[in-house]
Amino acid sequence: SDMGLATCALGLLLLLTTRLSQQQQQQSEGFPGVYPPNSKCTWKITVPEGKVVVLSFRFIDLESDNLCRYDFVDVYNGHANGQRLGRFCGTFRPGALVTNGNKMLVQMISDANTAGNGFIAKFSAAEPHERGDQYCGGRLDKPSGSFKTPNWPDRDYPAGVTCSWHIVAPKNQLIELKFEKFDVERDNYCRYDYVAVFNGGEINDAKRIGKYCGDSPPAPIVSERNELLIQFLSDLSLTADGFIGHYKFRPKKLPTTTAPPTTTAPPPTATLKPTVALCQQKCKRSGTLESNYCSSNFVITGTVITAVARGGSLHATISIINVYKEGNLAIQQAGKNMSAKIIVVCKLCPLIRRGLNYIIMGQVEEDGRGKILPSSFVMSFKTKNQKILNVLKNKRC
Repeated sequence: SDMGLATCALGLLLLLTTRLSQQQQQQSEGFPGVYPPNSKCTWKITVPEGKVVVLSFRFIDLESDNLCRYDFVDVYNGHANGQRLGRFCGTFRPGALVTNGNKMLVQMISDANTAGNGFIAKFSAAEPHERGDQYCGGRLDKPSGSFKTPNWPDRDYPAGVTCSWHIVAPKNQLIELKFEKFDVERDNYCRYDYVAVFNGGEINDAKRIGKYCGDSPPAPIVSERNELLIQFLSDLSLTADGFIGHYKFRPKKLPTTTAPPTTTAPPPTATLKPTVALCQQKCKRSGTLESNYCSSNFVITGTVITAVARGGSLHATISIINVYKEGNLAIQQAGKNMSAKIIVVCKLCPLIRRGLNYIIMGQVEEDGRGKILPSSFVMSFKTKNQKILNVLKNKRC
C-alpha cells in the first residue's frame, strides 16, 4: 500500500541519517503489532568505506512456508544487483549476516494473507576479515582453495554466525568440493547449526544439493554448472569444532577412463515415468507394516498439503507430523514446520487426498524426493498407529 511504502521510506531516511559508528536497529512496519498486507519495504544500509555490515535478527515472526514464498525478508550484498545472502520467514532466527563491502540492502515483502509481528534486527560496522567472531565467507574464484569456519582449528566456531562462500569457476568448468574435517552441532533435521550447499550463486531451496550437520563429512560434491554457494549458519547456543573444506575446478567432461559405466542403472528420471504395465497393477499394498518398514528407505507420518497431477504422476508436498526413518529423503525446515516432497508414480495408486493424514513408506530418488509405487505402503494415519511405529523405530530390522 502507498501508506505502507511511505512509512518504510521515512524509516529508511531516519536510518541513513543516524550515526553508523554504533549499533543501529531496524524493524518491520507496525512492529510490535502485525505488519500490513501487500507491502514492500526496503532499507539501504551504508557503513564507512573499508568496513563491512553485520546484521543480526533479534526477533522474526513472518508467515511460515517451507520455501518462504509468501511473506519474507531478503538480505543482499550491496544496494543494487548484489548477491542474496539469505531469504527468511517463519520464526527461526538466523545467525549474523555479513556483507563483503560497506553496503547492504534489506527488503521485506508481504502478500494479502496471513501476517505475523514482523522482525527487529540490529546492524553494525565491522572490520573485514576479522579473525574469529563475526566475519567469514566471500567470493572464491581461484582454480583451487579452501574454506573454513571462524576460529578453525584453534577452537570452536562462534555462536550466531552466517558465512556464505560463493565459488565461481570459468563458464566451461565445474567445481568439485570435499570436506576434510567436519564437526557441526548434531540434530536429526540440522535445524540449529548447519552447512547447506547450493547450485548457482544464491540461497534457493529449489537448488539445494544438501544440508549437513553432525560429525561425518558430507560425500564429495560436484556442481551442475560453474557456480556453487556454501552457507554455514550457527544459532545462538551450542557450538562445535567446525570444518575445513577444499574445492578445485575441473573440466566439464572427464576423460573417458574415469567416466562411470552407463549400462548399470537407468537415469533417475526413467524410474519416475509411469508405464502402462506399472499403472495397470491392482492398487494393493503387500506385506505387513513391519516388513514394509524394514524394506522402505523412509517412513514418515504427515498431512498432504499440495497435490498436483503431472503427466500421469502426482507431485505432493507432505507437512510432516513425525519422522520414523529418514533415509536420504530431503526434509525442508521453515520455523517449526517440516515438509517433504513425494511423487506418487501412478497418480491413482495409492490414492492420496489433500488435507488427510497418512503413514507413508517408500524409496528416494537421487534428488531427495520420495518415490511411491503402487506396491508402496501408504495408509491413513490414526493416533493409535503411533505406538506401533515407535516400537518399529526402536527395533532393529
